[in-house]
Amino acid sequence: MKVEKMSLKRCPATTDLPELISVLAKDGGLIIEGMFPKAVIAEMAEAVEAQSQHFKPGHATQGKAQDGKEFVGANTIRFSSLGKISSAFFDLLENQLFAQLTDAALLPICGSYWVNTGQAMLIGPGSTAQILHRDCMNWPQYCDPLWPNCPEITLSAMIPLDDIDEAVGATRVIPGSHLWQNADDIGTQKQTVAAEMRVGDALLYSGKLVHGGGANITTDRWRKAMHLSFVVGWLTPEEASPIDYTSEELAPYSDRVKRLLGHLSYDPRPQPGGGLWLRHVREIED
Repeated sequence: MKVEKMSLKRCPATTDLPELISVLAKDGGLIIEGMFPKAVIAEMAEAVEAQSQHFKPGHATQGKAQDGKEFVGANTIRFSSLGKISSAFFDLLENQLFAQLTDAALLPICGSYWVNTGQAMLIGPGSTAQILHRDCMNWPQYCDPLWPNCPEITLSAMIPLDDIDEAVGATRVIPGSHLWQNADDIGTQKQTVAAEMRVGDALLYSGKLVHGGGANITTDRWRKAMHLSFVVGWLTPEEASPIDYTSEELAPYSDRVKRLLGHLSYDPRPQPGGGLWLRHVREIED
Protein backbone atom coordinates (compact mmCIF):
# COMPACT_ATOMS: atom_id res chain seq x y z
CA MET A 1 0.00 0.00 0.00
CA LYS A 2 1.35 3.42 -0.95
CA VAL A 3 0.75 6.51 1.12
CA GLU A 4 1.10 10.16 0.36
CA LYS A 5 4.50 11.63 1.10
CA MET A 6 4.77 12.55 4.77
CA SER A 7 7.14 14.98 6.44
CA LEU A 8 9.76 13.85 8.93
CA LYS A 9 8.98 15.31 12.33
CA ARG A 10 11.63 17.04 14.45
CA CYS A 11 11.41 17.22 18.24
CA PRO A 12 13.84 18.67 20.77
CA ALA A 13 15.34 16.22 23.25
CA THR A 14 13.42 18.03 26.00
CA THR A 15 10.09 16.84 24.56
CA ASP A 16 8.03 14.73 26.95
CA LEU A 17 8.83 11.03 26.56
CA PRO A 18 5.21 9.96 25.85
CA GLU A 19 5.06 12.41 22.93
CA LEU A 20 8.30 11.06 21.43
CA ILE A 21 7.00 7.51 21.79
CA SER A 22 3.73 8.54 20.12
CA VAL A 23 5.48 10.13 17.12
CA LEU A 24 7.72 7.10 16.72
CA ALA A 25 4.71 4.77 16.77
CA LYS A 26 2.78 6.87 14.25
CA ASP A 27 5.53 7.82 11.79
CA GLY A 28 8.11 5.09 12.35
CA GLY A 29 10.91 7.63 12.73
CA LEU A 30 11.73 11.14 13.88
CA ILE A 31 14.66 13.47 14.35
CA ILE A 32 15.47 14.26 17.97
CA GLU A 33 17.39 17.50 18.16
CA GLY A 34 20.16 17.70 20.75
CA MET A 35 19.87 14.06 21.79
CA PHE A 36 23.62 13.58 22.33
CA PRO A 37 26.20 15.92 23.89
CA LYS A 38 28.27 17.63 21.21
CA ALA A 39 31.50 16.93 23.09
CA VAL A 40 30.83 13.18 22.97
CA ILE A 41 30.06 13.33 19.26
CA ALA A 42 33.21 15.38 18.60
CA GLU A 43 35.32 12.73 20.33
CA MET A 44 33.62 9.97 18.35
CA ALA A 45 34.02 11.90 15.09
CA GLU A 46 37.75 12.38 15.62
CA ALA A 47 38.26 8.68 16.27
CA VAL A 48 36.16 7.63 13.26
CA GLU A 49 38.01 10.03 10.98
CA ALA A 50 41.36 8.58 12.06
CA GLN A 51 40.19 4.97 11.76
CA SER A 52 38.64 5.53 8.32
CA GLN A 53 42.12 6.01 6.88
CA HIS A 54 42.65 2.26 7.28
CA PHE A 55 39.74 1.32 5.01
CA LYS A 56 39.25 1.57 1.28
CA PRO A 57 35.96 2.88 -0.14
CA GLY A 58 33.55 0.05 -0.88
CA HIS A 59 34.69 -1.80 2.23
CA ALA A 60 32.38 -2.95 5.00
CA THR A 61 32.38 -5.50 7.76
CA GLN A 62 29.42 -7.19 6.10
CA GLY A 63 28.49 -8.13 2.54
CA LYS A 64 28.85 -5.65 -0.31
CA ALA A 65 25.78 -6.60 -2.31
CA GLN A 66 22.14 -7.34 -1.66
CA ASP A 67 19.88 -8.88 -4.29
CA GLY A 68 22.56 -8.22 -6.90
CA LYS A 69 22.69 -4.49 -6.13
CA GLU A 70 25.30 -2.48 -4.32
CA PHE A 71 24.36 -2.10 -0.67
CA VAL A 72 27.51 -0.56 0.77
CA GLY A 73 28.38 1.72 -2.17
CA ALA A 74 31.56 1.94 -4.21
CA ASN A 75 32.66 5.18 -2.55
CA THR A 76 31.38 4.44 0.94
CA ILE A 77 33.35 3.33 3.99
CA ARG A 78 31.67 1.31 6.73
CA PHE A 79 33.26 -0.29 9.78
CA SER A 80 32.22 -1.50 13.21
CA SER A 81 33.85 -2.16 16.63
CA LEU A 82 33.63 1.52 17.50
CA GLY A 83 34.29 0.95 21.19
CA LYS A 84 37.76 -0.19 20.18
CA ILE A 85 38.62 3.26 18.89
CA SER A 86 36.95 5.58 21.40
CA SER A 87 35.43 5.40 24.88
CA ALA A 88 32.82 7.87 23.59
CA PHE A 89 31.04 4.85 22.14
CA PHE A 90 30.25 3.66 25.67
CA ASP A 91 28.90 7.10 26.51
CA LEU A 92 26.43 6.72 23.64
CA LEU A 93 25.30 3.37 25.07
CA GLU A 94 24.57 5.10 28.38
CA ASN A 95 22.44 7.87 26.85
CA GLN A 96 19.36 8.10 29.05
CA LEU A 97 16.87 9.23 26.41
CA PHE A 98 17.98 6.55 23.95
CA ALA A 99 17.62 3.98 26.73
CA GLN A 100 14.11 5.17 27.61
CA LEU A 101 12.94 5.06 24.00
CA THR A 102 14.47 1.64 23.39
CA ASP A 103 12.97 0.31 26.62
CA ALA A 104 9.54 1.48 25.48
CA ALA A 105 9.92 -0.07 22.03
CA LEU A 106 11.58 -3.40 22.84
CA LEU A 107 11.12 -4.40 26.47
CA PRO A 108 7.38 -5.20 26.21
CA ILE A 109 8.18 -8.30 24.15
CA CYS A 110 11.67 -9.29 25.19
CA GLY A 111 12.65 -8.24 28.68
CA SER A 112 16.17 -7.45 27.49
CA TYR A 113 18.00 -6.27 24.38
CA TRP A 114 21.56 -5.84 23.18
CA VAL A 115 23.61 -4.01 20.57
CA ASN A 116 22.82 -5.01 17.02
CA THR A 117 25.59 -2.89 15.53
CA GLY A 118 27.52 0.30 16.10
CA GLN A 119 28.96 1.25 12.74
CA ALA A 120 30.60 4.22 11.06
CA MET A 121 28.92 5.02 7.73
CA LEU A 122 30.84 7.49 5.59
CA ILE A 123 29.35 8.29 2.17
CA GLY A 124 31.83 9.76 -0.30
CA PRO A 125 31.34 12.29 -3.12
CA GLY A 126 29.53 10.94 -6.17
CA SER A 127 27.89 8.05 -4.30
CA THR A 128 24.49 6.95 -5.55
CA ALA A 129 21.60 6.41 -3.18
CA GLN A 130 21.59 3.15 -1.24
CA ILE A 131 18.82 0.70 -2.05
CA LEU A 132 15.80 1.15 0.19
CA HIS A 133 15.31 -1.50 2.85
CA ARG A 134 13.87 -2.37 6.27
CA ASP A 135 16.37 -3.30 8.99
CA CYS A 136 13.99 -5.83 10.57
CA MET A 137 14.33 -7.98 7.44
CA ASN A 138 17.69 -9.15 8.72
CA TRP A 139 15.42 -11.60 10.55
CA PRO A 140 12.75 -12.43 7.92
CA GLN A 141 11.90 -15.78 9.49
CA TYR A 142 10.40 -13.84 12.37
CA CYS A 143 8.94 -10.83 10.56
CA ASP A 144 7.45 -12.33 7.38
CA PRO A 145 4.90 -14.70 8.96
CA LEU A 146 3.53 -12.01 11.28
CA TRP A 147 3.69 -8.93 9.04
CA PRO A 148 2.30 -6.29 9.47
CA ASN A 149 1.55 -7.21 13.07
CA CYS A 150 4.99 -8.43 14.13
CA PRO A 151 6.20 -6.64 17.28
CA GLU A 152 9.17 -4.31 17.10
CA ILE A 153 12.46 -6.21 17.25
CA THR A 154 15.06 -3.55 16.48
CA LEU A 155 15.42 0.19 16.99
CA SER A 156 18.12 2.35 15.41
CA ALA A 157 19.68 5.77 15.61
CA MET A 158 21.54 7.44 12.76
CA ILE A 159 23.91 9.88 14.43
CA PRO A 160 25.67 12.64 12.45
CA LEU A 161 29.34 13.13 13.18
CA ASP A 162 29.23 16.37 11.18
CA ASP A 163 26.33 18.52 10.01
CA ILE A 164 24.46 16.60 7.31
CA ASP A 165 22.34 18.02 4.49
CA GLU A 166 20.51 16.42 1.59
CA ALA A 167 23.26 17.12 -0.94
CA VAL A 168 25.89 15.26 1.05
CA GLY A 169 23.78 12.11 1.38
CA ALA A 170 21.45 12.47 4.36
CA THR A 171 19.61 9.26 5.18
CA ARG A 172 16.31 9.06 3.35
CA VAL A 173 13.19 7.62 4.97
CA ILE A 174 9.55 7.04 4.11
CA PRO A 175 7.58 8.07 7.20
CA GLY A 176 4.63 5.76 7.79
CA SER A 177 6.07 2.88 5.76
CA HIS A 178 6.38 0.77 8.92
CA LEU A 179 2.60 0.40 8.77
CA TRP A 180 2.34 -0.72 5.15
CA GLN A 181 0.51 -4.00 4.66
CA ASN A 182 3.08 -5.52 2.32
CA ALA A 183 6.55 -6.07 3.76
CA ASP A 184 7.99 -6.47 0.26
CA ASP A 185 6.80 -3.00 -0.73
CA ILE A 186 9.80 -0.72 -0.18
CA GLY A 187 8.38 2.22 -2.11
CA THR A 188 10.42 4.50 -4.35
CA GLN A 189 13.03 7.20 -3.88
CA LYS A 190 10.40 9.79 -4.82
CA GLN A 191 8.52 8.93 -1.63
CA THR A 192 11.51 9.50 0.64
CA VAL A 193 12.45 12.56 2.65
CA ALA A 194 15.96 13.53 3.71
CA ALA A 195 16.92 13.46 7.39
CA GLU A 196 19.04 16.61 7.56
CA MET A 197 20.70 16.98 10.96
CA ARG A 198 23.25 18.90 12.98
CA VAL A 199 25.84 17.53 15.37
CA GLY A 200 24.07 16.32 18.52
CA ASP A 201 20.87 15.33 16.68
CA ALA A 202 19.79 11.78 15.89
CA LEU A 203 17.39 10.11 13.50
CA LEU A 204 15.59 7.49 15.57
CA TYR A 205 13.66 4.90 13.57
CA SER A 206 11.83 1.60 13.71
CA GLY A 207 13.30 -1.53 12.18
CA LYS A 208 10.17 -1.70 10.03
CA LEU A 209 10.70 1.75 8.47
CA VAL A 210 11.84 1.91 4.84
CA HIS A 211 15.04 3.92 4.56
CA GLY A 212 18.44 4.11 2.87
CA GLY A 213 21.53 6.24 2.62
CA GLY A 214 21.10 9.23 0.32
CA ALA A 215 23.08 10.10 -2.80
CA ASN A 216 26.10 12.32 -2.22
CA ILE A 217 25.92 14.74 -5.14
CA THR A 218 28.82 16.87 -3.95
CA THR A 219 32.31 16.72 -5.41
CA ASP A 220 34.35 17.32 -2.28
CA ARG A 221 32.39 16.48 0.88
CA TRP A 222 31.87 13.22 2.79
CA ARG A 223 28.72 12.41 4.71
CA LYS A 224 30.05 11.43 8.13
CA ALA A 225 27.67 9.55 10.42
CA MET A 226 27.37 6.46 12.56
CA HIS A 227 24.59 3.98 13.12
CA LEU A 228 23.77 2.53 16.54
CA SER A 229 21.03 -0.04 16.85
CA PHE A 230 19.61 -2.48 19.38
CA VAL A 231 17.88 -5.82 18.84
CA VAL A 232 15.78 -7.97 21.17
CA GLY A 233 17.91 -10.26 23.31
CA TRP A 234 16.72 -13.54 21.81
CA LEU A 235 17.87 -12.70 18.28
CA THR A 236 21.40 -12.83 16.89
CA PRO A 237 22.81 -9.34 16.25
CA GLU A 238 24.82 -8.31 13.19
CA GLU A 239 27.90 -7.40 15.21
CA ALA A 240 29.69 -10.05 17.31
CA SER A 241 30.28 -7.77 20.29
CA PRO A 242 30.59 -10.61 22.84
CA ILE A 243 33.81 -11.81 21.20
CA ASP A 244 34.91 -8.38 20.02
CA TYR A 245 35.40 -7.02 23.54
CA THR A 246 37.14 -8.72 26.43
CA SER A 247 35.88 -8.78 30.01
CA GLU A 248 38.92 -6.72 30.98
CA GLU A 249 38.08 -4.02 28.45
CA LEU A 250 34.52 -3.71 29.77
CA ALA A 251 35.38 -3.99 33.47
CA PRO A 252 35.23 -0.18 34.07
CA TYR A 253 31.75 0.14 32.58
CA SER A 254 28.23 -0.31 33.91
CA ASP A 255 26.17 -3.50 33.89
CA ARG A 256 24.05 -1.91 31.17
CA VAL A 257 27.06 -1.57 28.86
CA LYS A 258 28.17 -5.10 29.65
CA ARG A 259 24.71 -6.50 28.92
CA LEU A 260 24.36 -4.48 25.70
CA LEU A 261 27.67 -5.91 24.48
CA GLY A 262 26.84 -9.50 25.43
CA HIS A 263 28.96 -9.79 28.57
CA LEU A 264 26.02 -10.40 30.90
CA SER A 265 23.28 -12.98 30.43
CA TYR A 266 19.90 -12.31 28.86
CA ASP A 267 17.26 -11.98 31.56
CA PRO A 268 13.67 -11.91 30.23
CA ARG A 269 11.99 -10.88 33.47
CA PRO A 270 9.26 -9.72 33.82
CA GLN A 271 8.51 -11.46 30.53
CA PRO A 272 8.20 -15.27 30.60
CA GLY A 273 11.15 -17.46 29.69
CA GLY A 274 14.49 -18.52 31.07
CA GLY A 275 17.90 -16.93 31.01
CA LEU A 276 19.99 -17.17 27.83
CA TRP A 277 23.64 -16.62 27.01
CA LEU A 278 24.73 -17.95 30.39
CA ARG A 279 28.37 -17.69 31.45
CA HIS A 280 30.26 -19.51 34.16
CA VAL A 281 32.03 -17.02 36.38
CA ARG A 282 34.27 -18.41 39.09
CA GLU A 283 34.17 -16.36 42.26
CA ILE A 284 37.43 -16.20 44.18
CA GLU A 285 37.12 -15.70 47.90
CA ASP A 286 39.80 -13.89 49.84
